[in-house]
Amino acid sequence: MKKTIISFILCLFFPILLWAQTIQSPNGNLKLEFEVKEGIPYYQMAFKNKAVILPSKLGLELKNQPSFLDGFEIGEVVYNEFDGTWEPVWGEEKHIRNHYQEMKVELIQPATERKLIVRFRLFNDGLGFRYEFPAQLNLAHFIVKEEKTQFAMAGDHTAFWIAGDYDTQEYDYTESKLSEIRGLMEEAITGNISQTSFSPTGVQTALMMKTNDGLYINLHEAALINYSTMHLNLDDSKMIFESWLTPDAIGDKGYLQAPGQSPWRTVIVSHDARDILASRITYNLNEPSKIEDTSWIRPIKYIGVWWEMITGKSTWHYTDDFAAVDLNTTDYSKATPNGKHGATTENVKRYIDFAAEHGFDGVLVEGWNIGWEDWFGNFKDYVFDFLTPYPDFDLEGVKDYAKSKGVAMIMHHETSASVRNYERHLDRAYQFMKDNGYHSVKSGYVGYILPIGENHYSQWIVNHYQHALEKAADYQIMVNAHEAVRPTGLGRTWPNLVANESARGTEYQAFGGSKPNHVTVLPFTRLIGGPMDYTPGIFEMDISKLNPENDSWVNSTLANQLALYVTMYSPLQMAADLPEHYERFMDAFQFIKDVAVDWDQTWYLEAEPGAYLSIARKAKGKNEWFVGNVNGNESRTSTIKFDFLESGKQYIATIYADAKDAHYRKNPQAYTIRKVILDNKSKLSQLSAPGGGYAISIIEADKADTKGLKRLR
Repeated sequence: MKKTIISFILCLFFPILLWAQTIQSPNGNLKLEFEVKEGIPYYQMAFKNKAVILPSKLGLELKNQPSFLDGFEIGEVVYNEFDGTWEPVWGEEKHIRNHYQEMKVELIQPATERKLIVRFRLFNDGLGFRYEFPAQLNLAHFIVKEEKTQFAMAGDHTAFWIAGDYDTQEYDYTESKLSEIRGLMEEAITGNISQTSFSPTGVQTALMMKTNDGLYINLHEAALINYSTMHLNLDDSKMIFESWLTPDAIGDKGYLQAPGQSPWRTVIVSHDARDILASRITYNLNEPSKIEDTSWIRPIKYIGVWWEMITGKSTWHYTDDFAAVDLNTTDYSKATPNGKHGATTENVKRYIDFAAEHGFDGVLVEGWNIGWEDWFGNFKDYVFDFLTPYPDFDLEGVKDYAKSKGVAMIMHHETSASVRNYERHLDRAYQFMKDNGYHSVKSGYVGYILPIGENHYSQWIVNHYQHALEKAADYQIMVNAHEAVRPTGLGRTWPNLVANESARGTEYQAFGGSKPNHVTVLPFTRLIGGPMDYTPGIFEMDISKLNPENDSWVNSTLANQLALYVTMYSPLQMAADLPEHYERFMDAFQFIKDVAVDWDQTWYLEAEPGAYLSIARKAKGKNEWFVGNVNGNESRTSTIKFDFLESGKQYIATIYADAKDAHYRKNPQAYTIRKVILDNKSKLSQLSAPGGGYAISIIEADKADTKGLKRLR
């Protein structure tokens, strides 16, 4: 179904002093109002007559030009309605509905004879709006000094936030009142390899909030293209957030030209937290796929030579002989191997064997290429060539071995944040991948960006990530970008962007640990914009058993790790632990082997940010369901219904759950596995330990399958 209806057009060329421009969501629950008051544009929004956004200013401050902040009159106003569906290449459901009411407001600035358009789209679950700059004689090229979009809150809400930062999102979330952000900021900014915070009240999107009367509000952006990443800076005396763009090396926030537009600013709202997770506003505000033939893009499950390096059990670098490396002159043939290098031919073949035996699609190898002895922290331009293997990595032999086992190899490109060097090598690196059978790449941007002074989230670097993504599409390569900008729904337009990191992932469990409830927050924040390569599946929580010099601990139960394959959506899922750890718990490992990575349907069963969530998903093209529950800091009994199952049929459910004495720190590997019969009238009450959870696989049963099994009532 697809239709567009132009309702009517208003042409008004005089100042508007009342809330004259209004639209409602298709279901009538949301109401948006717009006005120009004393030349300044304002908007406000309510949900079921409850204020979500109080009157808030719109506009942009320009550099060396009159700004788009005031002096406006309303010109043409156009109202549209759209209702359609589209099918994602991969996703949490087979079809996505895109239904909204639209209001396009032309703002005229008589003093400068310029025009600015603000386009609003109101969905049943929230709002998207953006600035548009039409072609005009008095506006060609211009520099954004700051965007001044406001989000005025109606109270001192509870927020789940990370510190505003131009270079990293790899922080644990803090839960606090908005008024408490300033006092908690110092402890919220924990150490990182690269970080640039900007304000004692600055936070990042997606920002999740809850009001005192139970309304859930999420602020983010969509379709970040050729623009700087938006943060939010809070005026805590008035509870007003204002957009704060990431600057470049000289402090400018964006270089634009007309015609053009900003990304969409989004406000998702509901009285039910599950609706926040179910919202597809971020994707719907992006353009349809620009890749015509998407047959080469497919969700995969993989393992890799990674966790052993993260924990310190092995190394990325081949030798300890060199203090500095010059790729043109350093002779690795004369170097002494350090004996701990992870990416050896022998070790990689061990992972390939494990992947083949247990049905995994691919194997990621990090540290295979020369240069790792001197890769970080030296502001070095020519770090890697992305082509030349170490002496102990037989590139041709590994390629042939993997092919013989039916396993795909996944490439790793660490740029060391030297963006110019990566762009120099992109074509050769991608062609090298094609020639050697690598159809997906994990890229990394660790460290401070080169050129010096640029930031990970500034416009120029955002454009680099986009360039690398589009170039990859030319070579039919899927991209999983780490340390890049957090996603804003671009996976719809460029579905070869199968995952990002862009948040505090599992690796931090080997760097001292993350909060036990971290994974109950991420789906409400980071995952609003797209899937995350969280790298779950850790079964050995005591890192000292891998590396005696590392006393970190994975703050999770084993059952919680299983549930992450359902709750942390990604079409690119890693079983991150070592093969020998999975071999110790093969009965639990079965769930990771069975769980799907692409879905026809998703049901959000229960959810509360920072506390718990339970999600059920139906595997694409199969009558198989998988359920995941992750729990926060406190023990809890989760109660769910199975009314999402087809009526009149019975199913066998295998439940992987925390044991009664399980605890993320005291007893993380205590779990139980049981099988039961159920149907769509069944209910489950299941214990979830602190930092725990449960996972369920559900398959359709026949009479022979159910012998000896109890029915779940």
